[in-house]
Amino acid sequence: MVMATTASTAAHTSLASVTLEVADPEAARRFYRAFGVDTYIHLRASEAHSTGFRGFTLALTVSGPATVDSFFGAAVDAGATVLKPAAKSLWGYSGVVRAPDGTIWKIATSAKKDTGPATREVDAVVLLIGVEDVKATKQLYTGRGLTVAKSFGGKYAEFAPGQSSPVTLALYKRRALAKDLGVPVDGTGSHRIVLGSTADAFTDPDGFAWEATASLAPTPS
Repeated sequence: MVMATTASTAAHTSLASVTLEVADPEAARRFYRAFGVDTYIHLRASEAHSTGFRGFTLALTVSGPATVDSFFGAAVDAGATVLKPAAKSLWGYSGVVRAPDGTIWKIATSAKKDTGPATREVDAVVLLIGVEDVKATKQLYTGRGLTVAKSFGGKYAEFAPGQSSPVTLALYKRRALAKDLGVPVDGTGSHRIVLGSTADAFTDPDGFAWEATASLAPTPS
């Protein structure tokens, strides 16, 4: 997956778009249209190899359980694999699926009861990347120009979204993220994710690579 960024100055970087790197863009395009999230992502063909947990997830926050069920059912009907059935939890109601291209999606709401009928509206999309040291990675990213919006010690950090981005970037402990998604923590090879930046290219301590925005040429979904 590729995340393109924009910057108003060299000192400020923000997320502009998200591009998934997939083996079959046409098949992925059909899936994401049926799922109902195609407006949030772009697609790019890639033969990058990866096994097991890729270290990230995309999370949809919606208004209530009925809307969770609507998105969850659409994903499964389009070919997604259920990792965690939609169910109530201490924090609300959620379910987890794996798309045919391997990307893991979590659909969640903090509401435990519906206050209206199901909709196809998404309140927020968060890209969670799993890292070994949240504090160190947060410091690295803020040094590169991202602005922290929320931070909970060494467990979680969320960055302020860019004005043009529908997706928010956040950091979570890799092991905790895998547990939350219901998958083994182990994984090798490509993350299938690249963060685009107007600054210089670099790779963070967990192997997530950043590319200059000009070098990204995604195929629109």
